[in-house]
Amino acid sequence: MTEPSVLKHLIEIGISLSVERNTTRLLERILTSAQTLTQADGGTIYSITADKSLKFETLINNSLNMYMGGSSGQPIPFPSIPIYKDGEVNQHAIVAIAAAEGEMIHIPDAYACQKYDLSAARSMDQRTGYHTQSVLTVPMKNHEGELNGVLQLINATVNGKVSAFSAQQMELVRSLASLAAVALTNKQLIENMEELFQGIARLIAKAIDEKSPYTGGHCKRVPELTMMLADAVHRHDSGPLADFGLTEADRHELSVAGWLHDCGKIATPEYVMDKASKLQTIFDRIELVDAKIEIAKRDLELSLAGPLYLASHQQDLEQVARLQQQLDQGLAELDAQREFLRKANIGGEFMDKNDQQRVADFGRQQQILIADQLQDLLSENEIYNLSIARGTLTAEERQIINRHMDITVDMLESLPFPKHLQRVPEFACGHHEKMDGTGYPKGLSREQMSVPARMMAIADIFEALTASDRPYKEGKPLSECLMIMGRMKENQHIDPDLFDIFIDQKVYLQYAEQFLKPGQMDHIDLNRIPGYLPPEQRYAGK
Repeated sequence: MTEPSVLKHLIEIGISLSVERNTTRLLERILTSAQTLTQADGGTIYSITADKSLKFETLINNSLNMYMGGSSGQPIPFPSIPIYKDGEVNQHAIVAIAAAEGEMIHIPDAYACQKYDLSAARSMDQRTGYHTQSVLTVPMKNHEGELNGVLQLINATVNGKVSAFSAQQMELVRSLASLAAVALTNKQLIENMEELFQGIARLIAKAIDEKSPYTGGHCKRVPELTMMLADAVHRHDSGPLADFGLTEADRHELSVAGWLHDCGKIATPEYVMDKASKLQTIFDRIELVDAKIEIAKRDLELSLAGPLYLASHQQDLEQVARLQQQLDQGLAELDAQREFLRKANIGGEFMDKNDQQRVADFGRQQQILIADQLQDLLSENEIYNLSIARGTLTAEERQIINRHMDITVDMLESLPFPKHLQRVPEFACGHHEKMDGTGYPKGLSREQMSVPARMMAIADIFEALTASDRPYKEGKPLSECLMIMGRMKENQHIDPDLFDIFIDQKVYLQYAEQFLKPGQMDHIDLNRIPGYLPPEQRYAGK
């Protein structure tokens, strides 16, 4: 190559290496560029493994029509070469010696060389009929002197004739190796930063799941389901979302958002997140209610003990019977009220106003004596909590739970996300929004949300409906979950097009087979799902 063409080639290589994102293609590009600069007939490039071995990445030999590894689609069958054996440098491989010593090794004639063990190369020549003559092995070291690869070239040619590598060729390869090492280091640093960020995202999710035994796994399952739905939409080729597609970068961004979608829960108090019953705080206060009812029973027995003794002593059998009946009825009523309160405390069913009034009347009208102080059996706080209409949370506690979204927004929007992750906050913070704009935290409508953000809303709802680790409910059967979500579609709470694909592509079944209990897997009648029509009916006449 002429000097101007060499310079042009080096510039092109530098640009190419700086923009290449795939490590395999990057290594392959380094090898082919080195072969072009030296007119080498063959070459191999190696990466460094964690156990200090050299892994074959790309192997090319033009004379043997051999091309393996890299983008060839042909796997390399050779095992990695250890740099060290038994604590000593592996003297049976030139690439290992160059890697260990960090110096370039040039062998003008492999069959005349006595300094290095080239028996492996000669043995390969015998099997293939090839003749290895000149060998150039160059360790690739970054700016800190760390080895990140080895490049080996075979049989340089000048005017079509095999020769030793010239001083100019060796200098060019050394320069290329330095340039390549910088590119590799940058790529590895970016990959390490990406891995670190993903690790931190998953660490936060794991911390939240570990924080609450009742939602353990939620932060893991939602991103799994989100990606299942994203892949289904990507495959879908009809309807309003036919043109929607995801690149690998898009998938990565959505996955990160999935893992961080509930990061605000790290600031939610455990007594609210873990509130398994209406009276639970640090412990379930139903036990205190039980104890106070026992005191009420004691008070009743003590209040009738004297009259019963007197009537018995006076042999007034009619009075004895009347008092005993009063005692039995009073104790039975207290036991019945205790069972009612225990059931109300679970919070699994809707509590109507009559039951709420029953709690209040009993709590305020039934009084007990503690430390010579007469007091209502239930405190106002206990009455308030036991009267919760749905679930186990009061309105104030519901606000605390909902605030996790405000915290999530604050946390994610304060992070300086790089360009390829800038949509993470929007994706992650939309899973409680509704398509009609009545959701939270921002009250966004469907038109104001991206498709991936709407995906996360469906994933979060379906995971919550099917989850069997909640304190106040069992995991619902699959058919019931789809019925509920169908009604949510009709009420404009979830995206209708995404829900249709969720059903069309059987994403619900893919998720169920992986995460649901066998008892939840019941028969699905698609015709009974509210608001859903099969594709052939949905697109008829369109």
